[in-house]
Amino acid sequence: MAQFTVNQQRFDPYKNFKFRVYWEGQTTSVAGISKVSALKRTTEVVEHREGGDPSSGRKSPGRTKYEPVTLERGVTHDKEFELWAKKVWNFGGGAGAEVSLKDFRRNIIIELQNEAGQPVLRYKVYRCWVSEFQSLPDLDANANAVAIQHIKIENEGWERDEDLQEPTEPTFE
Repeated sequence: MAQFTVNQQRFDPYKNFKFRVYWEGQTTSVAGISKVSALKRTTEVVEHREGGDPSSGRKSPGRTKYEPVTLERGVTHDKEFELWAKKVWNFGGGAGAEVSLKDFRRNIIIELQNEAGQPVLRYKVYRCWVSEFQSLPDLDANANAVAIQHIKIENEGWERDEDLQEPTEPTFE
């Protein structure tokens, strides 16, 4: 297990607006992602009681579920969201060729950065696949907004990358 050192000068919590997302096999972040939903897991509660003790129940952990992660970005010519979504369901792919069983799952990395752009937290999300793809939002001629597309990613768990150490933050002297 990695040994942690704490930055004694850092008082402020990290902000949520500096981050990067990497897909398996990529050395650069996925282009244009502007929003990532929360990483959330829930463990069900199994309630039971002993026959000789009718006045109180007991609780123990049951199944753990990992919530889907949603990635959003502005619509551009980049086809990465669409190409990954097509690996799960390729309309017109023909009988037996609708799903790319070999590679429709990917591992992703979500990296939080400090204000200087240094990685400070990193989470690995495992065996992800696209369950929902929105290629275009509602279009409105009266609106003044960016067109956003999104994918919803199912996953089988995530964990914090314990190897990433807190960086030495830059200073001006």
